Amino acid sequence: MHNAILLISCSDKKGITAKVSNFIYSNGGNIEHADQHIDAESNTFFMRIEWALKDFSIEKDMIAEKFKVLASEFSMNWDLCFSDEVPRLALFVSKYVHCLYDLLLRHKAGQLKCEIPLIISNHPGTKSIADNFSIKFIEFPIDADNKFVQEQKEINLLKKENIDLLILARYTQVLSANFVNQFPNRIINIHHSFLPAFIGKNPYQQAYRKGVKIIGATSHYVTEELDAGPIIEQDTVRVSHRDSLSDLVRKGEDLEKAVLNRAIRWHLEKKILTYNNKTVVFD
Repeated sequence: MHNAILLISCSDKKGITAKVSNFIYSNGGNIEHADQHIDAESNTFFMRIEWALKDFSIEKDMIAEKFKVLASEFSMNWDLCFSDEVPRLALFVSKYVHCLYDLLLRHKAGQLKCEIPLIISNHPGTKSIADNFSIKFIEFPIDADNKFVQEQKEINLLKKENIDLLILARYTQVLSANFVNQFPNRIINIHHSFLPAFIGKNPYQQAYRKGVKIIGATSHYVTEELDAGPIIEQDTVRVSHRDSLSDLVRKGEDLEKAVLNRAIRWHLEKKILTYNNKTVVFD
């Protein structure tokens, strides 16, 4: 049987947990997962609650309508989704293909519950990879003169293909504000540094020149400000004076694959809430 999942955020008040739980219980639902968090500084309450639809007395397409009454009582921001929904992803990539290969192999192994109907690139080199996985490949060469036109073509294509989530798997183009605003909290990027350190281009070179002892990778939602969106996941690995620049790149690329995978999986599992340019990621 499939489950329903509610993601909730609102000002913290007494009784929220009790009333949400009672809404589910009184309609015959069995809660399978529940987690919550309170941000004391902003007095904001966050909740993720998941329950089985078996024996639930409200029809699936009427749950949102019935929940609106309770949501309005607490002025909630909320999102209702279902475990049987299968999001459609588009992968954006340029010349570095380690993250692309990793995601495609994980998807083929059944580790990512989604469809991947589309790969978009500003270079032709990854077409053979898309062909090997029987995925549609579209190249959009971009330069300063055609950027607006090409991005609009990409937007039109993404909407035509009913794409739910965009993954920048080492895509080197900076997306315009117009593009980003079409997909709020629906574009996930992997940045090859431990943000906010070494923002922008060539972070491994920046880290090598600084002689750092730790390098990292960061996956975040994309916003208008470069590399400054809400952080979903990060990880690090130690390096030393013995490591060359190529050693940093090799170690860093392993991190990139793991961090991006975790961020995408949590998004697909509806475990992330954003607020104040930050995220709550439920276990």
